[in-house]
Amino acid sequence: MRRTRLLRSLVVLATTALLAGCGADAAVPRSAPVAPVRPLPPDSQTIKPSATPAAQCGDLTTSLTPSSGAFAPDSTMARIKAKGRLTVGVDQNTYLFGFRDPSTGQLEGFDIDLAREIARDLFGDPNRIELRSVSTAERVPVLTDNRVDMVVRTFSVTCERRRDIAFSSAYFTAAQRILAAKTSGIRSAADLDGKRVCVTVGADSADRLFALNLAHPPTVLGVTNWTDCLVALQQGQVDAVSTDEPILAGLAAQDANLQVVGGPLGYEYYAVGLPHGQDDMVRFVNGVLDRIRADGTWQRLYNASLGSLGPSTGPPAAHYSG
Repeated sequence: MRRTRLLRSLVVLATTALLAGCGADAAVPRSAPVAPVRPLPPDSQTIKPSATPAAQCGDLTTSLTPSSGAFAPDSTMARIKAKGRLTVGVDQNTYLFGFRDPSTGQLEGFDIDLAREIARDLFGDPNRIELRSVSTAERVPVLTDNRVDMVVRTFSVTCERRRDIAFSSAYFTAAQRILAAKTSGIRSAADLDGKRVCVTVGADSADRLFALNLAHPPTVLGVTNWTDCLVALQQGQVDAVSTDEPILAGLAAQDANLQVVGGPLGYEYYAVGLPHGQDDMVRFVNGVLDRIRADGTWQRLYNASLGSLGPSTGPPAAHYSG
C-alpha cells in the first residue's frame, strides 16, 4: 500500500513538471506587455491661426429674392432637369443632419430630407436625386469645379466662402459650443486654456477658438470628419471638440460619457451652397425654402430628424436683396 502511494506521488510530480515545462523554454525571453496603439485619425493636422483678418460682407443671411412658376428653357433648372437628377453634395458622418443608417445603408438626416424637397419641387419626385458624400474641406471645391449642382451639408455662410460660391437664404441657425467628457472639468470656454481641441479642416470653428482671450491658447487639431473628432476625444488625443451645437449633440448621442457645455461662442447660419453665376438656381432654391417654411414642411423635417435637440423656435426668417 505504501509503495503504491509512493508511485502515485512520483507520477503526479512527473506530470506536473512535464506540464510546467511545456512552452516555457528558458532560452526564449518573455515579451513585455504591449500598450494599445491609438493612432490619430488619417490626414489630421495642427490648425494655425490665419494671418489674414476675417473679411466683412454685411448680413450673412441675405440672399436673392425667390422665383416661382415656370422656368426658362435655357435656365440652370432646365439643364438639371434634362440631366434627369439633382446631384447634391452631402455628409455621411454627421448624426442627425447627414449620416448613413447602419441598418439600411441609406443616407438620412435633416440635410438629406431638405435636399429631397428641392428635388421634389424641381422634378415632382424627391427621389430624382444623386447624393455624393463630401468632406467639410471639399464643400467649396466641388461647387467651383461643378462636380455637384449644390451642397446641403451643415454649410455655414461666411464672407470668405461668398467670394467663391453663392448661398441660398439661411435654413438653420446654430450656436457654436463645446463637447467634452463629463469628468474632464471643462465647463466653459475659459476651461480650454492650454487644452487640445478638435475641429474639421475647412470649418470656421477654429477661428473663434483662436479669438478666445486665454493665457494659453488651445492647440487645435484638424481632421476630416466630425466622427474623427469623436474618436480622438474618446482616445484622449484631444480634450474637447468645438463646433455647432447640433453637430455636437449628434456626437454626444453616440457616447453617454460626453456632454455639450458652455455658452455660445458665436452663431452659424446654414444655407444651400451653389456655384457662382447661377442666380436663377439660387432664386429657385429660395423659393423652395420659402415653401417649406410656410407649409409646415420645415417643422416636420425638424421633428423627424432633430427632435432630440428639443423644441424648435422655427426656421430663421429669410432676408432678401436683389
